[in-house]
Amino acid sequence: MFMKDLYMIFIGLLILIIGVLLGVAFLTLLERKVLGYIQIRKGPNKIGLMGVLQPFSDAIKLITKEQTYLNYSNYFCYYFSPIMSFNMSLLIWMLIPYYFNMISFNLGVLFFLCVISLGVYTVMIAGWSSNSNYALLGGLRAVAQTISYEVSLALIFMSSLLMIMDFNFMMFFFYQKEIWLIWFMIPLSLCWISSMMAETNRTPFDFAEGESELVSGFNVEYSSGGFVLIFLAEYSSILFMSMMFVMIYLGGYDMSLMYYLKLSLISFLFIWVRGTLPRYRYDKLMYLAWMGYLPMSLNFLLLFMGVKIFLK
Repeated sequence: MFMKDLYMIFIGLLILIIGVLLGVAFLTLLERKVLGYIQIRKGPNKIGLMGVLQPFSDAIKLITKEQTYLNYSNYFCYYFSPIMSFNMSLLIWMLIPYYFNMISFNLGVLFFLCVISLGVYTVMIAGWSSNSNYALLGGLRAVAQTISYEVSLALIFMSSLLMIMDFNFMMFFFYQKEIWLIWFMIPLSLCWISSMMAETNRTPFDFAEGESELVSGFNVEYSSGGFVLIFLAEYSSILFMSMMFVMIYLGGYDMSLMYYLKLSLISFLFIWVRGTLPRYRYDKLMYLAWMGYLPMSLNFLLLFMGVKIFLK
C-alpha cells in the first residue's frame, strides 16, 4: 500500500510538471500576443491556428542552437546554475495544496520562503561564473533587488499569516470561504503585486536585464539550452507568484474554473504592466523597497496583531 501511495505521488508530480511547462509555453504566447495588440500589431500568427504552435517552434529552435563554451568561465558553475534555477522553480510547485496524494504539508509557507531565497544564489552564480563584466553587473543588481524585496514580501506575508495563524496553505481556503482577505488588505495586496514583479525580475523592475546598459544582464553569455532553462524558470515563477496571490488574497485554492480564471487574470496583469510602464530607475527601486514597502508592511503587521488580540 505504501509503495502504491509513492507511485501515485510520483505520477501526480509528473503530471504537475508537464502542466507547468505547458502553462509556461502558452503564457509566453499570451505575452507576445498581448504585447502585439498593445503596440498595434498582430504578434505571432503564422505557425498553427492563430500562432498557437509558436511556443513549440521557439523551443525547438532554441534547443537545437549551438551551445557556446566560454574559455575563461568557471565552467562547472556556469553550466549548472540554469539547471538549479529551473529545478528550484519546479520544486516550489509542490506547494499546491491538493486534496489528494501530493506533498501538501503543514509548514508549506516556510518551505516557500526557503526556496525563493535559494533562487538568489543561482542568479548570482550565473552572473559571476560567466566571467563577463556585464553578466556580473546584472547578477549583482538582481541579487540586491531580490534580497530587498524578499524582506518586504515576507513581512507582507506575515500579516496574512497572523489572520489564519497557520503555516499550511490549505488554511487560506478555509478562512476565505465567507470573505476574501483582499478586502481587509487592499494596500498590502498592491504592495505584494509590485514585490512579486520585483522578485521575478519583470518590468518595471527588470534591472538585471537592462538591455540598454547591460546587454541582457546575468544571462548574456548563455545560449541554447542554458538560456531556455533561465527563461522557463522566470515564467514558471510568474505563474507560481500569480497562484500565491490568488491563494492568499482571492479565496485560496478550490479546484474550480473560477480559481484558474483568477490565476490567468493575475498572470495577464504581469504582461499588461510590461506593455504599459517604463523601467524604474535603480536607486528609486531600492528606495521604494526600504523606505516605502518595509515601513508600510511593518505598520500593517502591528495593526493586524492588534486586531487579532482585540478579537480574542
